[in-house]
Amino acid sequence: QVRLVESGGGSGQAGGSLRLSCVVSGFTVNTYCLGWFRQAPGKEREGVAATGRDGSTVYSDSVKGRFTISKDNAKNTMYLQMSRLSPDDTAMYYCAAQRTSYCYQWSNGGPNGGAYKYWGQGTQVTVSS
Repeated sequence: QVRLVESGGGSGQAGGSLRLSCVVSGFTVNTYCLGWFRQAPGKEREGVAATGRDGSTVYSDSVKGRFTISKDNAKNTMYLQMSRLSPDDTAMYYCAAQRTSYCYQWSNGGPNGGAYKYWGQGTQVTVSS
């Protein structure tokens, strides 16, 4: 059974850092494309970053240079290291997995999951100024 469980969200101040984790079960993190999404109240779900089976990475312009996506094979976990946080980063963050090893339409997260087959329940990140 495939399951993705996020953790690590919380409250932070502008300029600070947080690290999100996504524990994967049902497949290894080197099998499929994995991505991070976020959704702020009243806004559409936004692709933040993704990583393919080969370790390639891609980021949205809004987080490039501030966020880093990575994987730990031994822990079967994906991470999102977030630095230089701003209030605009406040959102519910979700991890998701495609059924392909490469990232097809990596930022397409909806409707109905978009290009991603599996989704976690989300973890809230709130950044105060």
